[in-house]
Amino acid sequence: MWADKQRGIRVSQEELLCKNACGYYGNPAWQGFCSKCWRERARPADAQRQSTRPSHDATPPTFSKFEEKKSIEKGRRINTMRRLFWGTPSPPKQESSATHQNVLKAYQSLEPGDFTGFLKILRSPPSQRMQSRCTAFLNTMEAYHHLPIQKQSDLVHDFYQSFSEYFHSLPEPQINQLMGHVEKLIMTRLHKWVFCHDSCDDEEKDLALQRRIRSLNWITPQMLSVPFPDSNASVTGDPFLPAITAIIEMDAKRAPQDKLACVSKCSQHVFEALSSSNSEPANADDFLSGLVYVVLKANPPRLHSNMQYVIRFGLPHSLMAGESGYYFTNLSCAVAFIEKVDGPALNLSSEEFEGYMSRQRGPATVSKRHQIASETGHMLEELAGRQEKLDQGMDALNKQLKKWVQAVHVQLDEAAAQFSLVKKELDVNISQVSPAHDPVAAEERSKEETVLVLNDQHDGIQDTEC
Repeated sequence: MWADKQRGIRVSQEELLCKNACGYYGNPAWQGFCSKCWRERARPADAQRQSTRPSHDATPPTFSKFEEKKSIEKGRRINTMRRLFWGTPSPPKQESSATHQNVLKAYQSLEPGDFTGFLKILRSPPSQRMQSRCTAFLNTMEAYHHLPIQKQSDLVHDFYQSFSEYFHSLPEPQINQLMGHVEKLIMTRLHKWVFCHDSCDDEEKDLALQRRIRSLNWITPQMLSVPFPDSNASVTGDPFLPAITAIIEMDAKRAPQDKLACVSKCSQHVFEALSSSNSEPANADDFLSGLVYVVLKANPPRLHSNMQYVIRFGLPHSLMAGESGYYFTNLSCAVAFIEKVDGPALNLSSEEFEGYMSRQRGPATVSKRHQIASETGHMLEELAGRQEKLDQGMDALNKQLKKWVQAVHVQLDEAAAQFSLVKKELDVNISQVSPAHDPVAAEERSKEETVLVLNDQHDGIQDTEC
């Protein structure tokens, strides 16, 4: 049925990249731009709106007053940033070059992913200045958690930028690794304040997305052109189940990098499922189709909020490039596809699509019943085979028992016959050996009697003479 259709959801590599042609991955949440280009476009717009705000004074301010107000505002921003980063309006004392080099050497010796070791170095006396900056920033963010979510996002990214300057002499991969630890430290503490913030409509969008996914539960893998194992294949069950479990686990994580790790794990399981379900190698279209199927089957809790949390507070290099950036961009495309899916996208007519949405047609139910029936049939066939082997074993055992019983009876009969023969021979031997029928014994007895008679005669003669 689907042989003449296009394979998978068609998304080119250029559509995943930033519209500004910077080479990084874009995102539908940023209107196709990467995080860096989006912030560069968004901040001037905010500044322009603030500068064009109407004044309540009847007369425009003079140039001198404007300069005075500008300098006061600049000083206030500087003091605010100093209070955020160092806990005091005045900048701290600069540490010596030797101390700075010793601290950098300690951080360079860290193994990849050793977050516990990073915390130990951060709490050591040479890193007291950096620890104070983190503590002051966290305390300030918690105190001003009522700020708009975009403002808090800007403050967090400014902190990332300021903190990364401390490691500017290190190689870029090592800087990214250390900033990953900083992100985990900061956002694990701020998660309860900034996740699904009251100043945004993330909760309403989460509910809307969940309702949308539930309304599309009739979509089958065939409609998405997802390679799926046939009923005759050796693979039983849903091969995408590990990917579904991984994407659901994302809501339990706090740090953006841990949520991205769940997305990467889910994507890797999708590739594994595609390779096990199809003889051909999986391509990008198959991957996006499989990811759409996983999201529809999983309906992850607070998916929109989790994605926005990663976008707002994750490190830019994690989303703009690399494996995690590619997987997260595809997840964003999958969610955008689910929100805007229609009949032609599923190789269906508009009438068929509306019939499925209104529950007048139910291919998912029929497909599920067929799947359950095929799985049940496979299990029944397996049980029938086991029962047949058991019956054959019982028959063979019964035959062996009958043969053994017959052999025992034959041996008993032979033993009884031999016993009767031996008994007869013993009786004959006993009868032949008895004194009444033995001539030798009779002759000996006669000789003994003759000797006794002669002795008696001799004894009588002697008595007479006396």
